[in-house]
Amino acid sequence: MAFRSGFVSIVGRPNVGKSTLTNRMVGQKIAIMSSRPQTTRRIIRGILTTDEAQLVLVDTPGLHRPRTLLGERLNDQVRETWSTVDAIGLCLPADETIGPGDRFIAGQIVELGRTPIVIIVTKADKVSRETLAERLLDAQMLAMQLDTDWSAIIPVSANSGENIDVLIAEFTALMPEGQLLYLDGEVTDEPMEIAVAELIREAALEGVQDELPHSIAVTIEEMGMREGRPADRPLMDIHANLFVERDSQKSIIIGKGGSRLKHVGTKARQGIEHLVGSPVYLDIRVKVAKDWQKDPKLLRRLGF
Repeated sequence: MAFRSGFVSIVGRPNVGKSTLTNRMVGQKIAIMSSRPQTTRRIIRGILTTDEAQLVLVDTPGLHRPRTLLGERLNDQVRETWSTVDAIGLCLPADETIGPGDRFIAGQIVELGRTPIVIIVTKADKVSRETLAERLLDAQMLAMQLDTDWSAIIPVSANSGENIDVLIAEFTALMPEGQLLYLDGEVTDEPMEIAVAELIREAALEGVQDELPHSIAVTIEEMGMREGRPADRPLMDIHANLFVERDSQKSIIIGKGGSRLKHVGTKARQGIEHLVGSPVYLDIRVKVAKDWQKDPKLLRRLGF
């Protein structure tokens, strides 16, 4: 059989399990995960290479009703991605009924016309078999309502791995014949600095409430191996800035006596050390960038 390669966009509304699914398919963590909606802010490409194909899985932010300039830009990125991929996987969670947000996104991708769409019923392990059967029927009814046909409807569990191989086989069959797009062994094309910043943001998202998650942004000011260290005792220095929008949010992130920021640093450093393969000295400075989600200049400064 001819080798196949191409791009698959994993889409859905916020918090339906897109990043968890992408990580499971690639076989390692490339996208941060949180129970907070709209955790994913960047287009993340996970690369899955098998003997038969190379799938570039494009994890997008969840399409949502934007309230800020940042939200508008994220939605624009999502729609642009949809128009350039070879197949789309629409995630519908098994533990929720199909809602207006799901219908809106489904309608948007159906309008693309030519792109094959696979319905991925995520979180299949969280419901009974009877409920799962209802969700599969709901997905088929959605196709009838939109006057379209899905390429497949596949229930999966990213936690247990149920049907992940079936999903990979389905996407493989939908890819055009082609050569490797990335070197065998690569799992993402995300720059190391971005990956490190995302691990810090993931740690900072733990336990925060209300609007604070959306107000957190992280940039890496400096990153490199410390000079003069013995070869058997390397140390990477990382200096990061964690931005929030108000002074009150800064106090929450830092915590009493700096306790919460210390926890964030410890949690983030563990993930970063696993990523870079060496001990890390991590310095995080918390700064206020007032209403950065609405300010074009601040958005550019923060990489959006």
